[in-house]
Amino acid sequence: MSSSLDIDFYETEDPIWNPALLTIPVPGIRKMVNLAATMEDVIHLSIGQPDMPAPAHVVERTIDAMRAGQTGYTMDAGLPELLEALAGYYGQRCERRLVPENVMVTTGATEALYLALTATSAPGREFIVPDPAFMLYAPMIRLNGGVVRPIPLRAENGYQLDPQAVIDAIGPNTYAIVLNSPSNPTGTLYPRETIEAIVTEAAYRGVYVISDEVYDHLIYDDQEYPSVLSCCSDLDHVIVISSFSKTFSMAGMRVGWLIASQAAIKKLRRYHMFTTTVANTPCQWAGVAALRGPRTSVEQMRTTYQARRDRLVELVAETPHLQGYRPEGAFYMFPQLPAGTNGTNVALRMLREIGVCTIAGDTFGDANPNALRISYSTSLAQIEAAFERIIPWMKKQDFG
Repeated sequence: MSSSLDIDFYETEDPIWNPALLTIPVPGIRKMVNLAATMEDVIHLSIGQPDMPAPAHVVERTIDAMRAGQTGYTMDAGLPELLEALAGYYGQRCERRLVPENVMVTTGATEALYLALTATSAPGREFIVPDPAFMLYAPMIRLNGGVVRPIPLRAENGYQLDPQAVIDAIGPNTYAIVLNSPSNPTGTLYPRETIEAIVTEAAYRGVYVISDEVYDHLIYDDQEYPSVLSCCSDLDHVIVISSFSKTFSMAGMRVGWLIASQAAIKKLRRYHMFTTTVANTPCQWAGVAALRGPRTSVEQMRTTYQARRDRLVELVAETPHLQGYRPEGAFYMFPQLPAGTNGTNVALRMLREIGVCTIAGDTFGDANPNALRISYSTSLAQIEAAFERIIPWMKKQDFG
C-alpha cells in the first residue's frame, strides 16, 4: 500500500542522510505498483519477473541442501561447485577458456551490478549508457560521482544501438560502456556486429564494457545470442553479469554472478565481502542443479514468451496512438505514444480509469518520456483482458 513514508525515505534532505542518496530517484515502478496495491481488479503489465515456477529439480536441490545442513557461509567468491559449473557452462557456450577464478557469485544480478558500477565510478569518470535503460545503472554511477553520458534510442529503429554513436561518444574521460541485451525495458537484442564493434573499440581505447546479460536465454525467432564473452579477445576490460532469476524463474532465490579477469574478480571479492558477504547457500546448490540438470523448462519458458510476444505485437498494432515494433528478447515491449505526450500521465490515467498497470517511459531515462513499458511476463489471458480495456480507452483519447 502506498504511503508518504515511501516518498520521505527517498527524498528527504534531512542532513542525517548522505547527500548521495539524492541521486537515487523514487522508482517509477514502485510508484505504480504501490498505487495499484490500493485498487481492486488491476491487470499488471508491469511486473518484471517470470510468472512460471522454478524447475522441480532446482526446488528439490534447495530443500535437500537445507536438510543436509548446507546452510552456513560459503567461500566469499561463491560455492566452489557453482563456480566450477558457471566457468564450465560459459566456457563451452562462449567458446573460450574460463576458470573458477574468473567468476564471483553475488546476491542476485542486482548486487553484481552494484559492485561493478559503484566500484568503478568516481568523480570525473564518464559512463556511456543507452537510453532507455534499466533504472539501476544511472543512480549507481552517480552515487560515487560518476557522470552518465546517454545514447538516445528510438522506437522507429526498434531501439537498436548504433555502434558508431557509442564509439563517437567515447572521450578522454570515458571509463566504461554499459550494455544490456536483450534490454529492459525494450526487449531489443543487439546483433553480433554491434557488440563486436563496441567491444573492439573499447579494448583499443582502454574502456571497460559492463554487460548486463540477465535475459540471455530469452531469445526469440531462433536467433543467436552474442554475449560479450564471445565477442572479446580477452577479459581485461569486460565485466559480464547475469543470474538465475529470469532463465530458471529463481528471482527470489537471489543468486547472480560476475565474470571478468582474475585481477578484477580479486578486487571485487574484497568489495563483495563488505556488502552481502556471500549469496544464499542452499540456493547456490540449486544453481548447480540448474546448470547441470535438464533444460526442458527453459525451452518451454522461451516458447511461451515468444507466443505472448507475437500476440502482444498484434494487439499493440491494433491499438490507436501506440507505435510498436517486434522485440527479440526478454519479456518487454516499449511502445511509444504520439510525440509530446506525457507517458507518466497516460500510465496513471490508465491505471486509475481502466485498472491496467504499465510503467511510464521516463522511469528508464529521458529520451522516451512518451513511451510505456509493457511486460508480458503474465498469462496470455491477462494480456488479452488488458487490451480489451486498453484499445477502447485509447480510441477515446485525443493526444492532439
